Amino acid sequence: MPSPAIAKHIKEIPKISSKNDFSILNEPWSIWNWYKKLDWVHVLGLIFMPIYGFYMAYTSVALQPKTAVFSVIYYFFTGLGITAGYHRLWSHRAYSAGPTLQFILMLASTGAMQGSIRWWCRNHRAHHRYTDTEKDPYGAQKGLMWSHFVWMLLKQDPTTVGWADVSDLKANKLVRFQHDHFLWLAPLMSLGVPTLIAGLGWGDYWGGFIYGGIVRQFVVHHATFCVNSLAHWLGDMPFDDRHTPRDHILTALVTLGEGYHNFHHEFPQDYRNAIKFYQYDPTKWLIALCAFFGLASDLKRFPTNEIKKGQVRMEQQKLDRIKATLIWGTPINQLPVYSFEEFQAMATEKGQALTLIEGIIYDLESFVDEHPGGRSLIRSAIGKDATTSFNGGVYDHSNAARHLLERMRVGVVAGGGYVEHRRSTTATHGQSSVPTNSYPPLVSAVNRTA
Repeated sequence: MPSPAIAKHIKEIPKISSKNDFSILNEPWSIWNWYKKLDWVHVLGLIFMPIYGFYMAYTSVALQPKTAVFSVIYYFFTGLGITAGYHRLWSHRAYSAGPTLQFILMLASTGAMQGSIRWWCRNHRAHHRYTDTEKDPYGAQKGLMWSHFVWMLLKQDPTTVGWADVSDLKANKLVRFQHDHFLWLAPLMSLGVPTLIAGLGWGDYWGGFIYGGIVRQFVVHHATFCVNSLAHWLGDMPFDDRHTPRDHILTALVTLGEGYHNFHHEFPQDYRNAIKFYQYDPTKWLIALCAFFGLASDLKRFPTNEIKKGQVRMEQQKLDRIKATLIWGTPINQLPVYSFEEFQAMATEKGQALTLIEGIIYDLESFVDEHPGGRSLIRSAIGKDATTSFNGGVYDHSNAARHLLERMRVGVVAGGGYVEHRRSTTATHGQSSVPTNSYPPLVSAVNRTA
């Protein structure tokens, strides 16, 4: 028996009849079968209809000013129907919408002619669940054009697309109505409404059909498709870099705010795509406005603390990559360990220009003549614990000086240095020793590391 999840998946797969045989997908392309591999419904809507529309616009239908203004308004109306409706409301349930807002968004999104709510959301939920895998219906790993719209032009075996639960949408009466009547609702809202508004309003039936209908529909289509393509190709990854989604202002401008896609894939139930007030996200503003007037509620926001964690982690990765290009000297835990007496012997008997600072031995031979304070200060520290002098006794050295020293370290002293050495000696003879709080703060840390 299949698992419950597989059983649900099987129910979602259309029954394959002789008219819907996907075996053609496994055959190599040839001049005899290429037309069988195309999804002709999408080819007609995405290729031939725009060609006809632009041809008519170029040859015979002039663009009137009122029609141009209306086409832009209808573009935002239908485009926001997709972003606020299909995407953030029905796909991700990022907020709750009352019956009035749901009805308006259903009409608006239907006017974009991008398939029914149920079909669109099923693919989009699968895209999020299986991002950049073979089960992703428009996976970016297959190429920019594939994820943009080629995936719709070619037949796909529905059994290869990852399963996504749409039971909530099947239970929604409005969604069911739109799904069952999409074949007449979509042409009516996408082509019929703009034709009638422009025709009855100012006598421009053809302009409404061509510019408000076909050309506007083409722009809405490819603006939405950029969320699947451009948003997985252009921009930064400020929240997560395991998958392809990226953030970029250009994509946001093109897609009515959906361009902050790295954030969206990391926090898909957040009603926002842009979290900074100055970032372009008209879909977020629309949802917030609807909530202000009581049309929407329960606007979901991911906890700021968790969002910051993602940002900090990515910033740390950037810093780590930069850090890996710099010279930091031999790691302390890889340095040889010497006694304090061995350190002194190497400096005095062997004549090495060694000094000790905070338990670490440094070879200053190459720096004696370069020291800003002069040779005498360096020479006076050779063979000695110069921790106090280095940390303010003579001069409180900068971080730059510490960074320079990192390249000169050659060993560590067991016990930390002269102060620790004196403490051990006096304790052995029963004499008083220097207070433990007089140790330089890094001595004990170096001891533990060594």
